[in-house]
Amino acid sequence: MILKLIVFAVIFYAVYRLVGGKFPKLSGKIKDHLPKSEDKKKIEEDTLIECDKCGTYVTYKESIIVKGKAYCSKECAGF
Repeated sequence: MILKLIVFAVIFYAVYRLVGGKFPKLSGKIKDHLPKSEDKKKIEEDTLIECDKCGTYVTYKESIIVKGKAYCSKECAGF
């Protein structure tokens, strides 16, 4: 049992060294995969949110925000 563990550890170490001794870093190239500010803005505008009164889903861009609550129309917002 211990011999299998040692053999597995040696094989793992050999493979680790063959790939350059480095695993992909999470912090290294994340910036390359994040959306640019204009893309991020479009995503935020196109995000669906639920009306607090009737439950209808509308885009953030089309919603009416009153006191931190989102509404789908002026009627639901109470105007």
